Amino acid sequence: MRRRDFIKLIAGSMSAWPLAARAQQLGPMRRIGVLMPYAENDRSATARVAALQAGLHDLGWTEGGNVHIDCRYAADVNVMKTAAAELVRQAPDVLVTTTNLATIALWRETHTIPIIFVGGGDMINEGLVASLARPGGNVTGFTNFEPAMGSKWLELLKEMAPDLRRAGFLHNPDTLANINDMRAAESAAPSFKLEITPLGAHDAGEIKHVIADFATNPYSGVIVAPNPVTIGNHDLIVQIAASHRLPAIYPFDFYATTGGLMSYGPDQIDMFKRAASYIERILKGGSPGILPVQTPTKFELIINEKTAKSLGLAVPSSLLVRADKVIE
Repeated sequence: MRRRDFIKLIAGSMSAWPLAARAQQLGPMRRIGVLMPYAENDRSATARVAALQAGLHDLGWTEGGNVHIDCRYAADVNVMKTAAAELVRQAPDVLVTTTNLATIALWRETHTIPIIFVGGGDMINEGLVASLARPGGNVTGFTNFEPAMGSKWLELLKEMAPDLRRAGFLHNPDTLANINDMRAAESAAPSFKLEITPLGAHDAGEIKHVIADFATNPYSGVIVAPNPVTIGNHDLIVQIAASHRLPAIYPFDFYATTGGLMSYGPDQIDMFKRAASYIERILKGGSPGILPVQTPTKFELIINEKTAKSLGLAVPSSLLVRADKVIE
């Protein structure tokens, strides 16, 4: 071989090496399906997906590089079922979602593709996991509420509005975790001299109807339970509560930041970022059946003082000192 040809061969091999090495490092493109029970243009949904992507990026998984994330949005329960079926047909390596109903929608479509839920409760009684320590099937994840949360919401609402005599519990009757939350609130109600009124709703129309009927009672407030119906209609619920001058407590931060009186619940942004560690373990061959269901590590109390003033409420100092964020 002539010296000039030899140099060309070596140069070509060296220039091609980084590309080949990089391709070997990245490996095949892995696919993640995400089902969000929000409207597609909902900023809260966008923030949660972004947190998931950030968590994956910290672990070396880059969108468009070695992983592709296919997101589907479905604020309506019927649309959710269709979206779940579409995602499963794509045969991703792992599925990610939030809330019980969305998790169930995916699980009914597949018992083989790993499903990670980021938010939900009472997954044992829902039949999705055998135990929190060892789920056993294709579902695991990060639970965000325990049934006792119903009594905690009631306590905070009464502390904010001490003149309340009754609290409506806005929930989806098809969500077992919501029912358990409401039972906890009912058990605690006598100690706060309150009555609990179930406000079951499956869609926006029913939400308007049940709150309007309930609002005719004086000295009333509302507890909003987490499910796709209330999440998908969060702006509507905040507006209706304001129009009827109802003090209300909500499960997630985005209610309070968009005008709701107060919220108390887990930091879901943190939970979505933490979920990346389970995705990585599954992409590397781990089984969801042996990954324990994790509980929240951070809870946030957010108070909208501006809304409190509009309702004629003076926020107690006992709440202000405990609040993680006060919106003035």
